[in-house]
Amino acid sequence: MASRKNIWLNIDWVSVLLYTILVFLGWVNIYAAVFNEEYNSIFDISQRYGKQLIWIGAAFIIAFFILITESRFYQFFAYPIYGFIIFLLVTVLFLGTEVNGAKSWFIIGNVGFQPSEFAKFATGLALAKYMSSHNFKLQNFRSFGIIAAILLIPSLLIFLQNDTGSALVYVVFILVLYREGLSGIVLFFGVLAVTLFVLALVVDNALLIAIMITSALVIFYFIRHKRKFFLKVLLIVLSVCGAVLLVNLLLSNKSRIEDILIVLSLLLAITFLIFSIRLRLYSYVLLLLVFISSVIFTLSVDYVFENMLGDYQQDRINNLLGIKSDPHGAGWNVNQSKIAIGSGGFNGKGFLNGTQTKFDFVPEQSTDFIFCTVGEEWGFLGASFIVILFLALLLRLLWLAERQRSAFARIYGYSVTSILFFHFVVNIGMTIGLVPVIGIPLPFFSYGGSSLWSFTILLFIFFRLDANRLQQNL
Repeated sequence: MASRKNIWLNIDWVSVLLYTILVFLGWVNIYAAVFNEEYNSIFDISQRYGKQLIWIGAAFIIAFFILITESRFYQFFAYPIYGFIIFLLVTVLFLGTEVNGAKSWFIIGNVGFQPSEFAKFATGLALAKYMSSHNFKLQNFRSFGIIAAILLIPSLLIFLQNDTGSALVYVVFILVLYREGLSGIVLFFGVLAVTLFVLALVVDNALLIAIMITSALVIFYFIRHKRKFFLKVLLIVLSVCGAVLLVNLLLSNKSRIEDILIVLSLLLAITFLIFSIRLRLYSYVLLLLVFISSVIFTLSVDYVFENMLGDYQQDRINNLLGIKSDPHGAGWNVNQSKIAIGSGGFNGKGFLNGTQTKFDFVPEQSTDFIFCTVGEEWGFLGASFIVILFLALLLRLLWLAERQRSAFARIYGYSVTSILFFHFVVNIGMTIGLVPVIGIPLPFFSYGGSSLWSFTILLFIFFRLDANRLQQNL
């Protein structure tokens, strides 16, 4: 009995309070987003806000049972929970119902259940379980392969459901790996890949390859720090370039500039490889590999974009990057959302006074675009207050994660923080036009039982682990 009392005393009630405030504000804004004067009672269960209240009540009950459950349960059953969710992700591909283009729902009566939402906390548990094992070493190739499998299996299954947004969430687990010792080089390559992907869409490939060749030469110069040596290399590069241009001229200019630069890149790579091996400059081989990989990745972007992304995904990215403008089609949601948020001004129009909200100009107002209701009715002040609350919760979670005594609790804590951070940044970024619309909810705000329950489970498992931190094994 004394141990049970200590658990309630050790719970971080500040985080629980932040969670409760966010859930309450989310419910109020769902009411505002779908307000109808014919059904003006906030407790009307025939409307979304009434149903959300039921989901909130159930979430509090779920949170209570999580807190009274022995903390070792979550570590002991981490793999079975993960396996069960994977089973559901496979099953929904065959027996699920398609909603908004994604076959990711089990519909039972009038209630929908989305396994992909619950896969996030299950993956966090499995990752924490494996990485906290005694024989785990992040630098070990086998261990890294198992981590990749833990993350890729749910991500690929969700991608097959045509729910790209939820599949992309698993990319953020790289932050957890970085905290646990993953080299910063991996993060660098991740940022480089994203940068090249964007540039390959907005910049001509020929210009981009020319920039990469120039960059490689500049980096080579700063690494070597020998002017004469660099001039010799530059002479080789210019000679190869001249030879390629001469061949192209003899072929009556039938080759595209892009093709010429590809050939030039290939010849340069071979030249540098021979050069590095002969002089035993093996460190330059890494630079060479990065250069070759960057060129190949750049050339593959168009194929991936055209053949692996759906038309609506292409349209959203094109609108975001300014490649195309379709304010009445793919860009409608974002444009109307920005109008709604901008029209709120500094103080907002007031509760239930949002014109964009009332007349349904923004689709999905109570789900993916709930933040535009906040901006329109509460203005810059209200939106800033919500952002501050989220940041306070995220910083609090980071502090809780760092004070854990066990690796399992720490890794799971960072998983929780990373997932919430991704949803927070991407969802708000969607509503103000900074990131493509990929259809992920704003935690505790967006309408839906699956979303609210999954985030509640995600959080309160960590709160339970933290409450038992003094008994954790180092």
